Amino acid sequence: MNCEECAYYTYDEDDDCWYCTADMDEDDYARMMSGTRTGCSYFRGGDEYAIVKHQM
Repeated sequence: MNCEECAYYTYDEDDDCWYCTADMDEDDYARMMSGTRTGCSYFRGGDEYAIVKHQM
């Protein structure tokens, strides 16, 4: 899983930076940053075509 492919990874034009906008608490963030997890449990694929398929 790669952050650049996640739907929660969004660009902020004001700060000129990319941010993770997943709603996680401090404990989840600490576990993610410590490297004890193999992947992000909040990862959601950023497939923009899925929305269009749902609308059809």
